[in-house]
Amino acid sequence: MLSRCLWLGMAFFGLMLAPAIQSADVNDARARYHYQMFCQGCHTPDGSGANAVPALKNQMGLFLRTEKGRGFLVRVPGSATSKLNSAQLAEVLNWSLDNFAGSSLPEGGYEPYTEAEVAQLRQQPLQEIENYRATVLAEIVATMQ
Repeated sequence: MLSRCLWLGMAFFGLMLAPAIQSADVNDARARYHYQMFCQGCHTPDGSGANAVPALKNQMGLFLRTEKGRGFLVRVPGSATSKLNSAQLAEVLNWSLDNFAGSSLPEGGYEPYTEAEVAQLRQQPLQEIENYRATVLAEIVATMQ
């Protein structure tokens, strides 16, 4: 029992020390762990959202239809100011899209977030989210007509 607990502790410690990813490749276990630690408290384990927090499930992919929407996913305070570095945040965003976006993803898939893109976008975190989100959603709806 002690050896099993020690092994599990080392495995989680290893996840925390894992080197930053350099591409859009997603390490499923590491991304899931980061989602659990930094996102699911508000977005819930299945991405359905809680209280006033918007759902990711079957909606997140809609934001990829416009440049403003794509940036929105990075610039919201929970993303932009998270403790995750830009490579880790890119990985979590890509993992979340793969696991929660469902049919909301654009036809043909999506261009994964990169560390460089996330690093640039998160330098301008959103201060006023509700009106900006409404503007982004109106722009997305216009692309669907």
